[in-house]
Amino acid sequence: MTADAKETPSRLAAETWESLFRAQVAVMRRLQSGKAFKNVAINEYDVLFTLSRCPSGWLRLNELNDHVLLSQSSLSRLVERLEKRGLIVRMPAPDDGRGVLLKLTEQGADLQKEIGREHVRDISSLVGPALTAAELKELRRLTDKLRASVVAKPVR
Repeated sequence: MTADAKETPSRLAAETWESLFRAQVAVMRRLQSGKAFKNVAINEYDVLFTLSRCPSGWLRLNELNDHVLLSQSSLSRLVERLEKRGLIVRMPAPDDGRGVLLKLTEQGADLQKEIGREHVRDISSLVGPALTAAELKELRRLTDKLRASVVAKPVR
């Protein structure tokens, strides 16, 4: 921004978002090119990771859709591919004829753990040298706060 450009709240919000977005894109591109994602695409891993965090082991497809950056139709196709590879199973939701429940298979859970370990090493080697522990904690606090605000705000 030039010294004489007026920093309005809108401009500051837009520039901050742009910086956050560009940082995320740069980090994701580097992570995608790492060893962890040679056999599984990062969006496939995202599904495996999200399912690994379910306390009951099962998650509704529409709930999974709330946690990933894919359209419903793209997610449905991805789920079909993961099921064909034996990484997840699905079944009709017992209380909803149209609902679908998803769960990792043992093979899927093992693959998620294997990739996850490598992924965490890649993240640490990329992000660790760039930010101090205090900065990482502050960034996490700020991004958690931003996400909570966005999630709480009704869609217009």
